[in-house]
Amino acid sequence: MVHTLKQAGVRRVYGLPGDSLNGFTDAMRRDGSFDWVHVRHEEAAAFAAAADAGLTGELAVCVGSCGPGNTHLVNGLYDAQRSRVPVLVIAAQIPGAEIGGQYFQETHPQAVFAECSEYTELISTPEMASHVFEIAIRTAIEKRGVAVVIVPGEVFLSKTEPKALPAPVRAAEPVVQPSDGELRRAAELLNGASRVTILGGAGCAGARSEVMALAAVLEAPVVHTLRSKDALEWDNPNDVGMTGLLGFASGYKAIEDAEVVLMLGTDFPYRQFLPTKTYIQVDVRGEHLGRRAELTLGLVGTVRDTAAALLPLIAAGRDDSHVREAQRHYVRTRKQLDRFALNDHNRTPIHPEYVAKVLDDTAAEDAVFTVDVGSPVVWAARYLTMNGQRRIIGSFNHGTMANALPHAIGAQAAYERRQVVAMAGDGGLAMLMGELLTLIQMQLPVKVVVFNNGALNFVEVEMKAAGIVNWGTDLINPDFSAVARAVGLHAVRVEHPDDLPEAMREAFEHDGPALIEVITARQELSIPPAITLEQAKGFSLYAIRTIMSGAGDELLDLVTTNVARRILR
Repeated sequence: MVHTLKQAGVRRVYGLPGDSLNGFTDAMRRDGSFDWVHVRHEEAAAFAAAADAGLTGELAVCVGSCGPGNTHLVNGLYDAQRSRVPVLVIAAQIPGAEIGGQYFQETHPQAVFAECSEYTELISTPEMASHVFEIAIRTAIEKRGVAVVIVPGEVFLSKTEPKALPAPVRAAEPVVQPSDGELRRAAELLNGASRVTILGGAGCAGARSEVMALAAVLEAPVVHTLRSKDALEWDNPNDVGMTGLLGFASGYKAIEDAEVVLMLGTDFPYRQFLPTKTYIQVDVRGEHLGRRAELTLGLVGTVRDTAAALLPLIAAGRDDSHVREAQRHYVRTRKQLDRFALNDHNRTPIHPEYVAKVLDDTAAEDAVFTVDVGSPVVWAARYLTMNGQRRIIGSFNHGTMANALPHAIGAQAAYERRQVVAMAGDGGLAMLMGELLTLIQMQLPVKVVVFNNGALNFVEVEMKAAGIVNWGTDLINPDFSAVARAVGLHAVRVEHPDDLPEAMREAFEHDGPALIEVITARQELSIPPAITLEQAKGFSLYAIRTIMSGAGDELLDLVTTNVARRILR
């Protein structure tokens, strides 16, 4: 198994040891060429492997011992599977002879991992190992997902007759594009529309030049998703920002004003931000077509191949008024957002937008950012500047808390010489805070920026939008900088905005892991670019409920409806 992994290019394995894994970990020790990235929780191992695979595009491996070691992996594997990155899981099982008898730590991993993997198989005899292992590796690589190999502990320790090693497993590079007839139909729809907008997603990675060329000839504004921010946002004259919960008004308006929306490599999840239009969708996975928007035409193909094949069919000399208006709206929107990120010298707690701006200015040109789910994702989406070298990783599809620090572990293990910055929420960091110890043990110089607002802030925004008074979201936090210093990190706590640039600079220049805890404003609303009457009414209802008591529901409904209508105007 170890030799097969080496042939597939694997050099790192993430996990915790356990007696049921002893045969495998000892084989790695005897081989001597693997980095054993020893985390403190198996969930972190799965997150780290997901970030490694997502950044490098290569197979990453994590392991779990039997029972709880397996089940701890699950949340991180859901993240990897939904992010479509190649991760191989080696999951130990209890002794084969004891399966089915409710043995100590018994679970049924094939059932546990079924929903968060492309392939799950039990190796019940040593003779099966080579064949199953190769299939699992190939499935993870070709389907870009999770593959799980389950091995009882005694099988790891078994001997077999020597066999010729399989050929190295490497990803195929097929050309995948729609039929000529489908391409002609797409071109007819696009040539017949005076206002076309492109919505580009993660599938645009590796197809930047093709997308840019298509946008230029279509005179189309380009709206990007968060997962395509590092591919499409930078040096793009047609970029008009994001839409969706994390985006801003210009991205939504570019879609709203279009006659035809060309969706490239995106399974954008929020239907409420996809107004009724003529939609053409391109995705290499046909099952994703039409899941969010009602399509006029669905095309199966990679963005790179489909855009290249479509380009010669698009008529030149189009009117550019749509893209120019979208760009003007983007400039206005960008100015409004940037005002929030200014240093208000006397303002405490500190604006989180300002923290993100200082971080962006301080970070290296080729920094890798990992971002916690919640309000840090909003500030990253709006204030981090991409440049063609920087990368951004997060749990953008699975949407789980606590991902930033373990993702940073995988990113730093994969790229030892690059700066890796974890943008952590106080709730997210606390959930897997033990991984600060991993930074010390593995000597990973990750920089952790903690947005400490004493609350589950994004949950509070969602409550406000629903008209619910915040409850159950308070966080009684420690001094995170003191905790970090206690385990060996360079750490500082910042409470005044004037102190932030120097504290950030010192931490980023520190030769080792560092943590910057910033006390940020709790009542900071990250409003999406388009809100409904019900959402506006919800914000109004939240505000009124916090100051009114004893009023009847009918009176509250009347007042909030009128306030909401004024907000929308």
